[in-house]
Amino acid sequence: MTSVARPASLGPRWQAWLIWSVAVAGYVLAVMNRTSLSAVGVDAADRFGVDASTLSLFAVVQLGVYGGMQIPIGVLLDRFGSRPIMVIGMVLMAIGQLLIAVSPNVAVALLARVLLGAGDAAIFPGLVRLIATWFPAQRAPVMTQLTGIIGLSGQLVAVIPLAALLHATTWSITFGSIAGLCILFAVLMLLVLRNHPPALTEDVSINTDTGAIKVVTSTVDTGVGIRAAWGHPGTRLAFWSHFTSPFAGTVFVILWGMPFLTAGEGRTVAEASLVLSTYVVVGMALGPVMGAVSQRVPHLRSRALVLPSVIAQAVAWVAVIAYPGPAPLWLLFALAIALGMGGPASMIGFDHARTHNPAHRLSTATGITNVGGFLAALIAVYLIGLALDLQGAGTPATYTLEAFRVAFLTQLPLWLVGAIFIVRERRLTRIRVGLDVPRERSARNPRR
Repeated sequence: MTSVARPASLGPRWQAWLIWSVAVAGYVLAVMNRTSLSAVGVDAADRFGVDASTLSLFAVVQLGVYGGMQIPIGVLLDRFGSRPIMVIGMVLMAIGQLLIAVSPNVAVALLARVLLGAGDAAIFPGLVRLIATWFPAQRAPVMTQLTGIIGLSGQLVAVIPLAALLHATTWSITFGSIAGLCILFAVLMLLVLRNHPPALTEDVSINTDTGAIKVVTSTVDTGVGIRAAWGHPGTRLAFWSHFTSPFAGTVFVILWGMPFLTAGEGRTVAEASLVLSTYVVVGMALGPVMGAVSQRVPHLRSRALVLPSVIAQAVAWVAVIAYPGPAPLWLLFALAIALGMGGPASMIGFDHARTHNPAHRLSTATGITNVGGFLAALIAVYLIGLALDLQGAGTPATYTLEAFRVAFLTQLPLWLVGAIFIVRERRLTRIRVGLDVPRERSARNPRR
């Protein structure tokens, strides 16, 4: 952000809340679109006649496009503002879901996932920009956290009502209905959203306590900015924190959770939906708690929040995998609770990025951090599908509990690598900020 001289005024309070309400409802729909295969993975495999690796590719393509579009979306937001970009995002998701509804083959379905990823990528950044321009700057962090928590409810919609609609009607009706809902929200956003209050001529953030006014920017610096951000161990700590903590939950809720619980563990769709819903609810509940702890003990974020969440997830998965026979329902709920810790813990990465980078480099560091979680999820989703195929269990008719157990073991190396780098970069970060001294210096001065 750069300073600009503007009157310190915002629009009518009711208009700000109306705009936010419509935008956040659209974000819930975007999250539902993102996870729309979570409860219907088995149905999708049957419909398209694909093996596990190809089914994984649906999620990989969508997540890859979402992550890759973050910088272009930032550039477009800076040029055109939130309203047109979010409307276009909704239209792209509508086209994507319509293609899914009528798709005759895998190639068209993959194109649909590309459009879904591109459209989804526009919604949250545009919403954050609206918060910055319509609400006082000092309220933005709380509003952003609240937005994230509400957005998670989109996963609940994908897990329960969407699956129920599919099994009560048809594939085309279900995904065609979602496409229609996206068009409805595109029109609603076009009518309601405004880039900034009428009293302002550009997108600015105003601190109503101090009168400070700053232009809102979304772009990520290139070249020197990226190298400088990555050169700080605090940014690398942020990257590895976001890489390591959320991917297992993302994999579980986006694609492989429902097939594992139903075809592998033998649970009913209702029981599986309840387990997946527990994951979402735990994430929503723990978000504010972990945020408060992170604020109180910033020097212990990795040791008190990130690493414990990673250990809890790994231990829970090992317990489920090692259990003789199908796991009892209580153990599956324990797994969902452990996985639910990963999402809030991953947000600590953004705290690291904000703490260890100057304001002019914050967008760059945030973008680097965000890449970590998507990269790990991409790798994990595909490795699980590949492991199922290599065992001859790549289709719903051949899914077995033993094959799923082996496939989910592929997550362990990702946790191990991530944890090693978290410990390493945490030590380097503490040295950089003066909390620790290099080991060589400690050896020369043992009394220190």
